[in-house]
Amino acid sequence: MALTAGIVGLPNVGKSTLFNAITKAGALAANYPFATIDPNVGIVEVPDYRLDRLTELVKPKKTVPTAFEFTDIAGIVKGASKGEGLGNKFLSHIRDVDAICQVVRAFDDENITHVSGKVDPVDDIETINMELILADLESVEKRYARVQKMAKQKDKDAIAEEAILAIVKEALENERPVRSIDFTPEQLKLVKGMHLLTAKPMLYVANVSEDDLVSGDENDYLKAIRAYADNEGSEVIVISAKIEEELAALDDDDKKEYLTDLGIEEAGLDKLIRASYHLLGLATYFTAGEQEVRAWTFRHGMTAPQCAGIIHTDFERGFIRAETVSYDDLVDNNGMTGAKEAGKVRLEGKEYLMKDGDVVHFRFNV
Repeated sequence: MALTAGIVGLPNVGKSTLFNAITKAGALAANYPFATIDPNVGIVEVPDYRLDRLTELVKPKKTVPTAFEFTDIAGIVKGASKGEGLGNKFLSHIRDVDAICQVVRAFDDENITHVSGKVDPVDDIETINMELILADLESVEKRYARVQKMAKQKDKDAIAEEAILAIVKEALENERPVRSIDFTPEQLKLVKGMHLLTAKPMLYVANVSEDDLVSGDENDYLKAIRAYADNEGSEVIVISAKIEEELAALDDDDKKEYLTDLGIEEAGLDKLIRASYHLLGLATYFTAGEQEVRAWTFRHGMTAPQCAGIIHTDFERGFIRAETVSYDDLVDNNGMTGAKEAGKVRLEGKEYLMKDGDVVHFRFNV
């Protein structure tokens, strides 16, 4: 399931440093705007302790984690919606992602130039959000003019779309992102087809100094970011891109020791990956056998046959039953044999909605 989160931010907020740490892909991080011109795409494993425990129980020949895709998008500047900087190109890259992770600078450092000359995280957020709103408004106004003509000819689809566009247009004109609007399920289908930038879910990534992260103190910059995010119902995670860059160069054992020495429970990247995963309504199910134990990504609300289709289309086409046990029941009973003896293994049919942590064996016939 190819889903991706785009990492955006003003120039020099730590965006590319963070991306380098995520993917170890070596995207150019330089102290000037537009260091990253083409979007960099990287795949990262989703951390999941359950996969390690299943591997211990099953002892497969190999273990395969599920993965998540991040796209590093070059820094946006004021006027991007009108083509300033490399604006139009960047906005088109944002249009291709499923969710947006906005990196916001929450630290002072006189050696790192800020594009506007001062550190003001709320101003930074509003600069980016306004560019996305203006780009959406331009797109909606063009579409609205076309749809109005068709609606006057009594086209039912056009009439329905015109009503939605009027709601969206009013929100954008009042500087509200489309994701803040409560749509009915039917309306939401139409909105998704519009591919609007501000309809995408947003996660704010506050990049703080090493000292602030280690101390756990919230500086005024971070407090301002939290207040802004709370107002629009978005989530904030706190990281130090500098620390994440250092962690990325270490192996797992050294990484754990380094975090312990710093007094930090969890790497910021793990928090970012999980938060992005949650932002898109994603969950994980597992398959576990002698050949491999594997994690699979699915969207909440998908049925067993749809989840089977993630493995192979034949599995969905010839779906019969899903032999299912929850991760907790499997572990509590020390494996599949014990879970069966305890009556914890179920046979689920075509209407079953998969749950996070299900361990499944699909029965199918093609």
